[in-house]
Amino acid sequence: MAKLNIKPLGEKVIVKRIEADEKTAGGIFIPDAAREKPKRGVIRAIGTGRLLDDGSRGPMQLKKNDEVFFTSYAGTEIKVDSEEYLIMDESDILGVVGA
Repeated sequence: MAKLNIKPLGEKVIVKRIEADEKTAGGIFIPDAAREKPKRGVIRAIGTGRLLDDGSRGPMQLKKNDEVFFTSYAGTEIKVDSEEYLIMDESDILGVVGA
């Protein structure tokens, strides 16, 4: 995977969505139009943390390469060098896989 030249700000993270399966467990192929967008991805970059009232930064709970679940409508889709990513708030992340 190419180097991502974007640094998210504050409590934002950049996520690369993990592609959904093309067929069901029973072997039926799912057309693109009927397939839901996956709610699972891998963190590719993290911001510096939420700005606190005292001017310091709160630590990020996530780190690069964490595999995560996120809400259905989380983030803003962007395209960088023909790769699609999501930029979202850390609070849109529901959990980390294998944590």
